[in-house]
Amino acid sequence: MPKGGWQEFSSADSLQRPSGPAAEPTPKAQQMVRVQPTRGGKGGKTVTVIRGLEIDGAGLKTLLKKLKTRIGSGGTAKDGLIELQGDQVDLTLELLAKEGYRPKRAGG
Repeated sequence: MPKGGWQEFSSADSLQRPSGPAAEPTPKAQQMVRVQPTRGGKGGKTVTVIRGLEIDGAGLKTLLKKLKTRIGSGGTAKDGLIELQGDQVDLTLELLAKEGYRPKRAGG
């Protein structure tokens, strides 16, 4: 017996992986997606911020590419947010609705 009473792989329980609750992704139609024009911290320029999307990084990049192509402006995805250059709220709301989300205008 090893020192300290520690036994590596001594029982079948120690070989089992922990099973956490499988989180079901929220359907697109039930997500609280907010679209807001913002000027703070951008040197006075207006950007459109999309919050509340519950998708993974790859899905976020895919949605960003669709938005940038449709709107015709630049943008970025970081920290679960999408930022588009300019005041693009109306076009963004329209495109997100076509994608199956229920977006709402937030802020001004």
